[in-house]
Amino acid sequence: MTLDSLALGVLLPSFRGPLLPPEWARLLEEGLAGVCLFGSNLTGTIDEARALTDAVRRARPDALVAADEEGGDVTRLHARSGSTVLGAAQLGAIDDLGLTAAAGRAVAADLVAAGIDLDLGPVADVNTNPDNPVIGTRSFGSDPVLVGRHVAAWTSAVQAAGVAACAKHFPGHGATAQDSHVTLPLLDASVAEIRVRELLPFRAAVEAGVAAVMTSHILVPAVDADLPATFSRPMLSLVRDDLGHDGAVVSDALDMAGASAGRGMPEAAVLALVAGVDLLCVGPDKDASSVREIQAAIVGAVRSGRLAEERLADAVRHVDGLRRSRGLETVAGATSSTTGGAVAAMAAGARAALVVEGDLPDLAGARVLTIATPANIAVGEVPWGIHPDTVVAPGDALPAGPLVVQVRDAHRHPDVGAMLAALPDGALVVEWGWPGPRTGWQHRDISRICTRGCSRPMVAAVEKIVRKAGWSR
Repeated sequence: MTLDSLALGVLLPSFRGPLLPPEWARLLEEGLAGVCLFGSNLTGTIDEARALTDAVRRARPDALVAADEEGGDVTRLHARSGSTVLGAAQLGAIDDLGLTAAAGRAVAADLVAAGIDLDLGPVADVNTNPDNPVIGTRSFGSDPVLVGRHVAAWTSAVQAAGVAACAKHFPGHGATAQDSHVTLPLLDASVAEIRVRELLPFRAAVEAGVAAVMTSHILVPAVDADLPATFSRPMLSLVRDDLGHDGAVVSDALDMAGASAGRGMPEAAVLALVAGVDLLCVGPDKDASSVREIQAAIVGAVRSGRLAEERLADAVRHVDGLRRSRGLETVAGATSSTTGGAVAAMAAGARAALVVEGDLPDLAGARVLTIATPANIAVGEVPWGIHPDTVVAPGDALPAGPLVVQVRDAHRHPDVGAMLAALPDGALVVEWGWPGPRTGWQHRDISRICTRGCSRPMVAAVEKIVRKAGWSR
């Protein structure tokens, strides 16, 4: 391989829209490792997604195609209507490994049908900080042992169905209070704490044979006081030496502020490769020119001696290992997320996962009102909750009459808490985010349903409960 093709062979970027642009086809023909598909690429059905991935592989037959298909709140294939399987927090609350494996198999079957062979999941973060703005319901829970066994179950199920799994976000984003999409979060913990909390689920993933581990753009001063994990050799040595992972190491998207703020994506790419990352996610909706700039930076780093060509070639070998681990043919017995058995299992799980606090009021004539708060960037602006009659912004006046009020992570939004404190008697709050404390309205006699995230099975379960209480839509 030429140096130019080696530089392309470690990049996993994404273009804009549902069609493969000609300049991206040329990148693939020249050796681009593959593409990651985001919401703007997957705008329709699984068949339409397959048409796109077929176009990618006409340009490069062995191209990797990746997506964030976590189930629950984070879905790319079902972004218009919501995930057909329960999310991680819902599965962790039930703590049925068979159901978690069933969710993984269903997700993998959908990915195989769409031609996607690398799932950027499961989330192995332990969500010990209830104020975490980016992990929350994407995590299986706050107990590292529980998270570890569900990460292993999901990993094994996805990979047995023909899709490579990628455990993320190493060394663990769950105890942070910031979002690495917009800043550089801090994990303020000792190495001993990190080993028994953050690393345990990643160890479980490695022991389950996970094909890849994704790094996070977080600063861990106990290991490296200067560089975030994605750029830190001491941190990445924990993946290889301590956990024994011999598969690919994948970066989180380099366009995130935690990686590229103040240095740009090309420099971030070089730093990540030097530290030991093999496959570089770039982020959504990029122009081909951005990929060319990163390619040129990598080539320049090799020629200047900053990046050893042997390190770059080793990264390409790990990426090739991902290709060998995949299997895009439908696996015998694979169950789509929309078949009867999968639907029934997820419906039963949803009923088991939700929690009803207090006695439900009489909801005859109640309107459904959503207090709109922005989703984190990983989730994106996708439908959530019961289809509302009214949407209001935090701080708006609430209408009179019986209400079903839908919120996400209300404890993280004081203005939302103030609105809930002013609710009339007889209202019901449905919390679709992490079930935090009832800050600002803890003394009100208001019932609450906690769902631990959104998914189509959970929406159906909540609708069934409120109909029993008199809601008639």
